[in-house]
Amino acid sequence: MPSYAEVFRTRGYLAIFLAAALSTWGDYLARLTVAAFVFEQTGSAFAAAATFAVSLLPTFFGRSLLAPIADRIPYKHVLIASHLTRAALVGALILVVGARSSGVASLPTDATPVALWVLFTLLFLVELAGGPAIASSQILMTDLFSDRRLYARALGLSTMSDQINQAIGLGLGGVVVAWVGTGGALWFDLSTFLVSAAVIAVVVRVQAIRGTPSAGVFGFFRDIGEGAAYLFRHPVLVSLLALSLCSVWAMAAPEAVAIAYAAAKDPSGSARLGGLLMAAPILGAAAGLAIVGRWQPERQNPRIIVMALLMPLPLVVTVIAPPVLIAWLLWFGCGALQAFMLPLQSTFSLVIPVQMRG
Repeated sequence: MPSYAEVFRTRGYLAIFLAAALSTWGDYLARLTVAAFVFEQTGSAFAAAATFAVSLLPTFFGRSLLAPIADRIPYKHVLIASHLTRAALVGALILVVGARSSGVASLPTDATPVALWVLFTLLFLVELAGGPAIASSQILMTDLFSDRRLYARALGLSTMSDQINQAIGLGLGGVVVAWVGTGGALWFDLSTFLVSAAVIAVVVRVQAIRGTPSAGVFGFFRDIGEGAAYLFRHPVLVSLLALSLCSVWAMAAPEAVAIAYAAAKDPSGSARLGGLLMAAPILGAAAGLAIVGRWQPERQNPRIIVMALLMPLPLVVTVIAPPVLIAWLLWFGCGALQAFMLPLQSTFSLVIPVQMRG
């Protein structure tokens, strides 16, 4: 198996790796900031959980509609546009928060349901705008690493670092929100997207698009239909996708309840403890990926189903409301079992023809 050093020696990968890290920090910082705002204003665990449900919706629906953009526009342009769009949307979040408060660093105290729906909509759009970037990044990775084993190692590294960066974004977000408030956290969030766009603009070269996408709006949706038809004609791809979608809910559950759980244990530290609890399954996933990434591909794939079935079990214990430390360890274990997604994603990406990877 190739080493991580070989991956980093690939021209351009390090800068792209760092840009992706910044973008992920911004993504999860936005989620935590909006969730903290909503819980602060409503005191409702359901409303805080709804924040994360809103951030997950693009994963299931919107990103599938926008991902084919990566087949029609060079991925460098898609990546830059995606980061800049998210920066603009975070700017809109800053305006909404600023309009509801007396200062950027303070949380609003008179939010109405309408204001909350505005925040939900903007958060949804921030996540939605990331869809084309994810598809473009996958194409970029396959271009950078033509050797399958090197690609598998790079994918493992990127997936593991993505988990770590999610944890950093949530942990950092809890500290930043507690320190400088919602406005300051969102300004930091905006800057991460701008820096990511600048790095991509400087480092990534423009490459011609793959395949021959259909022209026009109708052609765009026809390509989506053809991609869906191709997917459902192949039982292996359908099975991999179904397993991934079914598992997302168990992955998302800790994030959805973390702030409310932390507030129930320590009302004065909900944002800080909530961020740490959200980071637990993500850090667990990083640890799991470090282990799974060292397995040979022929050992990874047979263990996908076993790990997927075991993954939700640590969450069941949470119903007895254990102390925060015990809950953190349980969620860490749940995250470690999420590492089955590495061989699943690698298999899915390599089975799909190059011209359809967007």
